[in-house]
Amino acid sequence: MAAVGSGCSTAGTGPGAVSAGALEPGTASAAHRRLKYISLAVLVVQNASLILSIRYARTLPGDRFFATTAVVMAEVLKGVTCLLLLFAQKRGNVKHLVLFLHEAVLVQYVDTLKLAVPSLIYTLQNNLQYVAISNLPAATFQVTYQLKILTTALFSVLMLNRSLSRLQWASLLLLFTGVAIVQAQQAGGGGPRPLDQNPGAGLAAVVASCLSSGFAGVYFEKILKGSSGSVWLRNLQLGLFGTALGLVGLWWAEGTAVARRGFFFGYTPAVWGVVLNQAFGGLLVAVVVKYADNILKGFATSLSIVLSTVASIRLFGFHVDPLFALGAGLVIGAVYLYSLPRGAAKAIASASASASGPCPHQQPPGQPPPPKLSSHRGDLSTEPFLPKSWRLLEGRGTGRGVTRTLPRRLSPPLPWRGF
Repeated sequence: MAAVGSGCSTAGTGPGAVSAGALEPGTASAAHRRLKYISLAVLVVQNASLILSIRYARTLPGDRFFATTAVVMAEVLKGVTCLLLLFAQKRGNVKHLVLFLHEAVLVQYVDTLKLAVPSLIYTLQNNLQYVAISNLPAATFQVTYQLKILTTALFSVLMLNRSLSRLQWASLLLLFTGVAIVQAQQAGGGGPRPLDQNPGAGLAAVVASCLSSGFAGVYFEKILKGSSGSVWLRNLQLGLFGTALGLVGLWWAEGTAVARRGFFFGYTPAVWGVVLNQAFGGLLVAVVVKYADNILKGFATSLSIVLSTVASIRLFGFHVDPLFALGAGLVIGAVYLYSLPRGAAKAIASASASASGPCPHQQPPGQPPPPKLSSHRGDLSTEPFLPKSWRLLEGRGTGRGVTRTLPRRLSPPLPWRGF
């Protein structure tokens, strides 16, 4: 929101500010491009490293740590980190932080209680991930886990009344086919398998995790539409519920064993790496994901599958046969097709048609120029490609020195920071 204020003040400073802003698009676009590449790297590394690190920690010889304790520790660290970030936002003022949390968490308790359901589902999902990765190769889990795209799409249609294009429905069918091929390869014994692993239990866990992930994501979007809470406040609330619910799950599933052997039984540096990755990796993705569009996120998912497969060959002796390669290729293609922007071809065609028409700056002699549009929307063929905050800023700048100095079609883009 700071970008909105700064953008408006710049628009109102007169022609001098416009000439300064006209020098910014190249620098701003280059900075935005760098941020997109950084976002891509973060998404790829976090997606692949979490799965690989869990698989590595769960297959090490020796005492095996309790997965429920790792889930609780990740929630605790996430909540503490968000609390410190909120403390920094309040400039280290403890009183202001306490009043803010009292208002946001206790006074507005209805909004807080709304997060109990997604927090419960996310906690269940995290525990299921440990079960699935403990019983499936990392590459197989990475491919199969993309079923969450299918479940999220179905829940979006059912709960949010969204419609999918034919290409998206086709990509979902392609995705399901690819996952089925990979699972058929796994069931057919695609390589040596440790005796303590159960592929059936792993498949059931990953399917349940995908269902819970899809429902939680759509439910979270539905109940928090129009909410003004910051990302750190929401993650703190999720962390509070996640810690409490994680402790309940720990007591119910492994309470006796944890009481006998200790909470941190079996913890090694690799296990702490998993906990830190799960706690801080998600927060880091929440920061950089605003710079990544759907295509970039789909590309990051595809690269994560490739990276997990290559690393599994090196670390765990995973064998890639033609059946797995075919299924993984179908999943990668489906993810890319599903992430393509909807209606882009139609918008490009509309833009091409408008560009092929008569130039608005060349009027036949004897004819008056066309009337100016009083609406702030400007060129409808290019508006769908502009960020929402950009369009808002253009509307607010009307009549304050921006649109009088530069034509609307030729006005330079505003700086990308804060979008």
